[in-house]
Amino acid sequence: MGLLDGKVALITGAGGGLGEAYAKLFAREGAAIVVNDLGGPRDGSGADLSMAQKVVNAIKAEGGRAVANGADISTMAGGQSVLDDAIKHFGRADILVNNAGILVDQSFAKATEAAFDKVLKVHLKGTFCTTLPVFKWMRENGGGVIVNTSSTSGLIGNFGQYNYGAAKGGIWGLSNVLTIEGRKYNIRVWTLAPAAMTRMTEDLARYKENPSAALTPDGVAPTVLYMVSDLSGDQTGKVLGVSGARGIREMRMMEMEGWKPPFTGWKAEDIVTHAKDIFFSEEDLKKSLRRT
Repeated sequence: MGLLDGKVALITGAGGGLGEAYAKLFAREGAAIVVNDLGGPRDGSGADLSMAQKVVNAIKAEGGRAVANGADISTMAGGQSVLDDAIKHFGRADILVNNAGILVDQSFAKATEAAFDKVLKVHLKGTFCTTLPVFKWMRENGGGVIVNTSSTSGLIGNFGQYNYGAAKGGIWGLSNVLTIEGRKYNIRVWTLAPAAMTRMTEDLARYKENPSAALTPDGVAPTVLYMVSDLSGDQTGKVLGVSGARGIREMRMMEMEGWKPPFTGWKAEDIVTHAKDIFFSEEDLKKSLRRT
């Protein structure tokens, strides 16, 4: 018996890297897979369905069930087609993993509107376009699990990734709303912040300097399997970071207790007086906030 027997999983960006690892592991655990990938290089140019088909062929060779989808998930028609293929070939949609993405890294001083729009379109809009039809289907058919891929670049920040960080931060915000709206329909929502050596990240400085410390996609995949399986129970609305440096950990927005000013108003100088109640101290940050 597999952890995902009888389930149907839709995975975007599954033609390689993390998405491919999720697809193959889910299939081994009994799920039928819609392998979505537009194909092409990591900057989002070009298209090649053979990447998705290669993963499908590998799954079938192991006795699994899978179908390739080469749609552009940054369009409403493309997102809808991922769901349509799941229903057409397997009759349902139990799991959605929004994993597709591109990189166009440059420092903010060199930013261009085109690079900003391109990255947000794939990551943030792509997550929206794929999730909307699937969320509606799950709402009418007993629920499901959605995993949205964020990043420490969006949750914490990273040099040279103003567009990627903005998109990934937006995905986290979208997940928070989906958690609230999906709860009464038995739709569980997770946010994942993974760090692994893939073709998207292989030339990043931290991996060049210490490649042995980087997780492989296969190293991240079991955490995602936990998220989408019954092992995680009824948990929803949580963010898990997964990396070679830090392992697996929950990440949260934190708030200080704060200072409640009088309704009669306050002066800017009052913030200085009550700073210890408003701001985290350096000691608080050392204890609670750590970088990947």
